[in-house]
Amino acid sequence: MKPIGLLIKQRLEEEERTVAWFARKLSCSYANIYKIFGKQSLDTELLTRISKILNHDFFQDLSEDLKNE
Repeated sequence: MKPIGLLIKQRLEEEERTVAWFARKLSCSYANIYKIFGKQSLDTELLTRISKILNHDFFQDLSEDLKNE
């Protein structure tokens, strides 16, 4: 299973969005965004906010990984 932070970073790149844009939308600093990229797991509330911002269901990705294990 890929770390959730890596999945978020990949989605941000697919959307051709910048870290600055993402930090503004998430109301946090660049440093916190890079910390998120390095995370193995995230709080569900934060993941929900990120899913909405990036228009992507990361919970579905995690669920698919569980099915494939």
